[in-house]
Amino acid sequence: MGVAGSGKSTFASALAERLHRPFIEGDNFHSADNHAKMARGEGLTDADRKPWLETLAMMLREEPNVVMACSALKRAYRDLLRKGDPQTLFVYMTAREDTLRARLTKRHGHFVDARLLDSQLTTLEPPAADENAIEVDATKPTAEAVAAIADDIGA
Repeated sequence: MGVAGSGKSTFASALAERLHRPFIEGDNFHSADNHAKMARGEGLTDADRKPWLETLAMMLREEPNVVMACSALKRAYRDLLRKGDPQTLFVYMTAREDTLRARLTKRHGHFVDARLLDSQLTTLEPPAADENAIEVDATKPTAEAVAAIADDIGA
């Protein structure tokens, strides 16, 4: 979980490979309207996100042993995902704003770019202590971060 440019997809796909689990790219399940809205640089509302999160929660319910890349910016969004699998562990990818902005500026061929970063940072509610979450420095090399995550979960 995390804002755009935090490396969610990169780290999640590498973690899924290491754990020999399926990988789900949450962005692939946004509606066409959501994709278009974000491509215009407009942030999504809670109402925009709800059907998307419900779809992802259903996927977690059907196949709980997956690694999923998903922004899950607010606690309410994470709570909705936990309805799919109450044991869901959230890996919170963090990086400095300037690092995120630089990554997004270099990004090509993705519907989310640097224009959405401010909106996502405003929306972001970092996981609270009572949530099942670990924080990972997204500036670490992928292999190092994935190894740390695997160690944290005992895999």
